[in-house]
Amino acid sequence: MSKGTTTQPRDPSADLPETHTQVQRANANVLAFGFVQKLASELSQGELELPSFPEIVIRVQRVLADEDVPLDKVARVVGSEPALTARLMRMANSAALNASGKVVTELRTAINRMGYEMVRSASVAFAMSQIRFNESLAPIRNELDDLWERSMLVAAFALVLARKCTKISPEEAMLTGMMHGIGKLYVLTRAMDQPALLKDTETMHQIMTEWHPQIGKAILENWEFPEVVSQAVGEQGDLDRGKIKVADLSDILMVSIAMAPLSTDPAGAQLAIRDFPATRRLNLTEETTVAVLQEFAAEVNEICSALGS
Repeated sequence: MSKGTTTQPRDPSADLPETHTQVQRANANVLAFGFVQKLASELSQGELELPSFPEIVIRVQRVLADEDVPLDKVARVVGSEPALTARLMRMANSAALNASGKVVTELRTAINRMGYEMVRSASVAFAMSQIRFNESLAPIRNELDDLWERSMLVAAFALVLARKCTKISPEEAMLTGMMHGIGKLYVLTRAMDQPALLKDTETMHQIMTEWHPQIGKAILENWEFPEVVSQAVGEQGDLDRGKIKVADLSDILMVSIAMAPLSTDPAGAQLAIRDFPATRRLNLTEETTVAVLQEFAAEVNEICSALGS
């Protein structure tokens, strides 16, 4: 060693393998792999039942699968659940749906005013609202709140986008927006018995991103939702559908998912969807994007208030 040279003491731990960290990561990978295998098995076998999802809501969805179902039958099914009945009555008399100001007091009249697609959306909103306060799901309360808020925003945005840029039913678009995260709800509830996996936010995000669209599609098919709605939920992550020529419900949903969180940031919203083929099909120029955002801002509170708190 030359004169004047000093040597820093070597940290002995530098030569040791990161045993604890490696073991933790390995255990996490095993846990995640097992969980994904379970999801794949349930999906392939059609065993997709949402715990704590109100049975009345599933009954409503299935009775509405028949486009020719009599209004009286729908009213009988809805009327069997007082809390859902109250929600629909409040919605039918909300500012968003009652421009005339004429108050309806009968459930049958309220359903007729709203239309079946809006009844579907309202019943799902009711179910998701109820689930958020289920004590057995307390460990994922924050995640459920986030999912609820995002679903409301996407639903409202999809309604405005359909009305402003397409001839697609705004009510059907809103329903699709409400349901876009139902697969996430399933993944979250299935992860309840694996606290370590729930705490691994990065892994959960990866699993959620990869699996929730197809799981959501399968659930909606099982509940006999319109095929176009379940298909849009399943395709929400497929941004490059190059063979599609005319804007469809899937386009509305994927653009709504990207733009709704950026409703107060027009530049950010435009940037988020700039490279989407759906953006071109919807003819979302800078001018129309601003117009959609303005209409969304004007109506989102009324729509969310109508769907429920």
